[in-house]
Amino acid sequence: MSEKYAPLEQFLRKLPSDQQEVTLSFEIIEGILHDTLPPSAHEHQAWWGNQKKGTHVEAIAWMDAGWLVETVDLRGMWVRFVRQ
Repeated sequence: MSEKYAPLEQFLRKLPSDQQEVTLSFEIIEGILHDTLPPSAHEHQAWWGNQKKGTHVEAIAWMDAGWLVETVDLRGMWVRFVRQ
């Protein structure tokens, strides 16, 4: 897993087990990461895809934590994760 996205994985892992979804703004995610999201996260829906194979290290982080992206709003700059 990418070191950059490890804090996001840890954040999602620490959410209460009975919590089935969480909506985070891009700004909150950047705060969790202590880094900015790449421009592609702001411009392309595909960046938020739930893909464990390939070069999408960000997806591996949230999927390894047991979450999937359900909805992403590029205009509103937020993403909703749901438990797998």
